[in-house]
Amino acid sequence: MTRIAIKLQKIINEIRHAEAEARRASHSVQLLAVSKTKPSNIIIEAYQAGQRHFGESYLQEALLKQNELAHYQITWHFIGPIQSNKTRQIAQHFSWVHSVDRLKIASRLSEQRPRDLPPLNVCLQVNISQEPTKSGVQLSDLADMIEHVSQLPNIALRGVMAIPEPAQTFAQQKQPYHVLYQAVQALGKPELDTFSFGMTGDLKAAIAEGATIVRVGTALFGMRN
Repeated sequence: MTRIAIKLQKIINEIRHAEAEARRASHSVQLLAVSKTKPSNIIIEAYQAGQRHFGESYLQEALLKQNELAHYQITWHFIGPIQSNKTRQIAQHFSWVHSVDRLKIASRLSEQRPRDLPPLNVCLQVNISQEPTKSGVQLSDLADMIEHVSQLPNIALRGVMAIPEPAQTFAQQKQPYHVLYQAVQALGKPELDTFSFGMTGDLKAAIAEGATIVRVGTALFGMRN
């Protein structure tokens, strides 16, 4: 096994263990490998070890990789901040977008999604810790945002994404995810089935509070370049 394959199996085992501890169904949590800043050969290593979903934050870098890896059956997720002038290429080249934080961005993705492609899977980024330097929908505005975005054609609103401020204890890590998960559940919309929660440092807490996708980069690929 390659170094990446060994790390990948370790992370998958951690996810399955966390599912069991949280009394979640096995395989109810999907790993999104965060491959931003990593070269294509590293992505190929993870792919050959069984990984299929990869997350990118930098559009031009991602498009180069997509071109290089076009013959692999990769599902590409965009997870970075979105500027208005980037929406067309994101709508054209990705299957998932986790970082929609404004109605304007959602509308542009809807308008620019090619009609010959399936609807673009979208998560709304929520600023759950209310950090002034972080983008995202405020929790108090989430219900209205969901109502508007869910009516747009050519995109499928799947759920929410959050990156809380760092916390020291397991209980503190769980708290913001618990609040957001319960807020979404209270809306009574079963189509909102995706909770893009948790990264390398708080994966277990996120799974305990309902994560369905965990975004892991450092533990798999090492520190960012």
